[in-house]
Amino acid sequence: MGRLFGTDGVRGVANADLTAEMALGLSVAAAHVLAEAGTFEGHRPRAVVGRDPRASGEFLEAAVVAGLASAGVDVLRVGVLPTPAVAHLTGALGADLGVMLSASHNAMPDNGIKFFARGGHKLADELEDRIEAVYEEHRTGAPWDRPTGSGVGRVKAYDEGFDQYVAHLLDALPNRLDGLRIVLDEAHGAAARVSPEAFTRAGARVVTIGAEPDGLNINDGCGSTHLDRLRAAVVEHGADLGIAHDGDADRCLAVDHTGEEVDGDQILAVLALAMRERSVLRSDTVVATVMSNLGFKLALEREGLKLVQTAVGDRYVLEEMKDKGYTLGGEQSGHVIALDHATTGDGTLTGLLLAARVAETGRTLRDLASVMERLPQVLVNVPDVDKSRVASSADLAAAVAEAERELGSTGRILLRPSGTEPLVRVMVEAADIDQARSVAGRLADVVKSALG
Repeated sequence: MGRLFGTDGVRGVANADLTAEMALGLSVAAAHVLAEAGTFEGHRPRAVVGRDPRASGEFLEAAVVAGLASAGVDVLRVGVLPTPAVAHLTGALGADLGVMLSASHNAMPDNGIKFFARGGHKLADELEDRIEAVYEEHRTGAPWDRPTGSGVGRVKAYDEGFDQYVAHLLDALPNRLDGLRIVLDEAHGAAARVSPEAFTRAGARVVTIGAEPDGLNINDGCGSTHLDRLRAAVVEHGADLGIAHDGDADRCLAVDHTGEEVDGDQILAVLALAMRERSVLRSDTVVATVMSNLGFKLALEREGLKLVQTAVGDRYVLEEMKDKGYTLGGEQSGHVIALDHATTGDGTLTGLLLAARVAETGRTLRDLASVMERLPQVLVNVPDVDKSRVASSADLAAAVAEAERELGSTGRILLRPSGTEPLVRVMVEAADIDQARSVAGRLADVVKSALG
């Protein structure tokens, strides 16, 4: 698998890349590293462990729990809950560590392990590096220092986590959702119980699809990566809007009453204006990645709001928000972080806040989302090139400069080396889709000739 930790924990095909032995070993390593860092000093350590409904999560959860308990950590098993619920409970219960077993929007055969630090925040990169190093050291034979007797960790189910998390979601709402009919697509995932419960308690009339997880059907033709079923259901039921989550419910995409998609950029724009009205949008600033649609940037400028852009990945958005104290950020894919209420992207919370804005204003989601116009965006992947020379190629720089002159202020170009594959991504936005395709095609040809 190369480096084990990616931008969102350790992920791979369960029982092939990500085995029970690895899950156990990483959990023991995490406990030892955090103990060395002083996290457990002066008290008996405690961890919160949750998972999504994947069949492989059952044995991987058992391995993680065994690893932590064998290292002297008491474990609270919260069962099947969204990733942001595990993050929230880690903080709310004063736990030293949180562990979520999920591969998010990936297909069912995959799974992953994500660690949260005290407070429910993602582990720092240096701690992940240290956990990986310690895991490798002991995987090759170095013995662990193991507690015995009363020093071993105790394990118990924590069923109260469900209601605690739902109550937390409802506390974050500025107003109720009475009068709204909403279709929820739960992706047969971790929010299949939580999300309908929260929306119902908030006053909405709820129709659910993709809410019957069986361990094998997560993300299968449903959820935020497959919106067709949600579009059809919203129109069929005459709903005001639809909300789609991914497998671990840290994402939210939406559908308006006509069945039209409302993406993460549009959701951020709607929430930014709502938060400014309530004077809770700190510094009148939104944080997003460089992949956000140019129409999003232009809309914020027109509304007098500021945009700070980061590298691609919700962890970079979160780092910028925490560093500068901003309260709203996210990605086009639907990772939205409301930092006053969550330490990570929370799809259920995002959907609730979006529906609350519809209820509060009496306007349709289609009308609210029209605050920004999505400019046509074309993405071309150019494989088998030397991606390390993207920034240094004079020929490529000249071609980009010429294309930028052609597009003017109504277009944008982004050339980005892939973080995981030997390819360069060429992204072009323009007011006209044909122009965007033409410019992207020309630049892709230059990338091939200049870097091939």
